Amino acid sequence: MRQPNLSDVALFAAVVDAGGFRSAAQTRGMSASSLSDCIRRLERDLGVRLLNRTTRSVTPTSAGTRLLERLRPALEEIRAAFNDLDDEAQRPVGTLKLNVPVPVARYLLPDLLSRFITLHPGVNVEVVMENTFIDVIGAGYDAGVRYEESLAKDMIAVPIGPRRQRFVAAAAPAYLKARGTPEHPAQLTEHQLLGHRFENGKVGIFEFEKDGQILRVPPRGQLVTSSHDLKTSAAINGLGIIYTFEDFLREPLADGRLTPILEDWWQAFDGPYLYYHGRRHMPSPLRAFIDFIKPEAIRAT
Repeated sequence: MRQPNLSDVALFAAVVDAGGFRSAAQTRGMSASSLSDCIRRLERDLGVRLLNRTTRSVTPTSAGTRLLERLRPALEEIRAAFNDLDDEAQRPVGTLKLNVPVPVARYLLPDLLSRFITLHPGVNVEVVMENTFIDVIGAGYDAGVRYEESLAKDMIAVPIGPRRQRFVAAAAPAYLKARGTPEHPAQLTEHQLLGHRFENGKVGIFEFEKDGQILRVPPRGQLVTSSHDLKTSAAINGLGIIYTFEDFLREPLADGRLTPILEDWWQAFDGPYLYYHGRRHMPSPLRAFIDFIKPEAIRAT
């Protein structure tokens, strides 16, 4: 006996259920002659006749009946598996793994993910914070979040969160009283500048922009750190001038612990993007998250 084609087995069950070739063929979207050929092939592979064919009816033989009784549970399981795939498209299940920079994890994702997880109870979310650009697929993630200058050309990018953000410069009132308030970025060379060291070892440059003019000032001061919290606390404690994401400084600026400076020179830039490799069969949690953030991005513009 040759190994039968499983598609032919399913067609055999369809013929029996429909009570004939013509009805089964219409259901399957194929011709009655093609369907008959498939059943003959199945009978040839099994070495046994499965159907009694007359001009008026098609009924299973005793061997066909026994075979169908054994196959029914398996065919139902296969049908249920495919139905589960359809359900997954409507009700995604599984794990969504994201790699995001610190500002996104701290200020954008908490509210966004709480609403997404509530909407999709079958989805688990894992978030890892990293500021360097990575190959998300190679590192085992479904997607990453980065800013436009870090995106590779072969990535699909979807806006996520506010579409315009700013770096803001500030210092404690006591520091400005003691050292004076700079009126131009060029005067920053006379001040303590709190530096930020990235994972790749580089220290970020203070970059200001006004009327098309860009000025870059290397941060020379007594403190360089990779910790946004430490840098913010140092600025509040009067150790120097900080220049960082606006979100990090909203509270101390609002309550007066920090004073904004050089506001005309604050640099604005595009907000973050969710990026991922274009794949034909996208995991349902990722598809659901993309569909979820698209309206969010429109509201954030």
